[in-house]
Amino acid sequence: MIAAKRRKRHKKRMKTQKEIFQLCDQVRETSFALHRYLRHGHLEKVYENGLAHRLRKADVQVKQQHALQVLDEDGTVLGDYFADLFVQGELIVELKACKALSDENVAQLLGYLRGCRVEHGLLINFGSRKLEVRKYILSDTI
Repeated sequence: MIAAKRRKRHKKRMKTQKEIFQLCDQVRETSFALHRYLRHGHLEKVYENGLAHRLRKADVQVKQQHALQVLDEDGTVLGDYFADLFVQGELIVELKACKALSDENVAQLLGYLRGCRVEHGLLINFGSRKLEVRKYILSDTI
């Protein structure tokens, strides 16, 4: 029952697809500016702090290491996942600082989206010479 109330509350404040895409663009552009300044070679936490700081300066609501409940199909709470960044209560941003993104990184984000019932996610890798940003949408309608 609690999970059903939470879903109802969540649906009331959901952004339109256009607003989500604009938010993703803002996160991507901010990530690019941060990567252009810091380059590659830092720990993931440095990029997390930098991206959160710059997004907050732009008046974007960002939560770092935010606990999201992982739910089973029937709504049973299985545990918590701590999102690197949870933006505007709608977007999971998973950060990496590795040479290249792997299939495991993608599977990790998709698992988080499914388990936490969040539709939109960004996977961002600051660790390579060239910034990598991948957007994922997990939807029952697609």
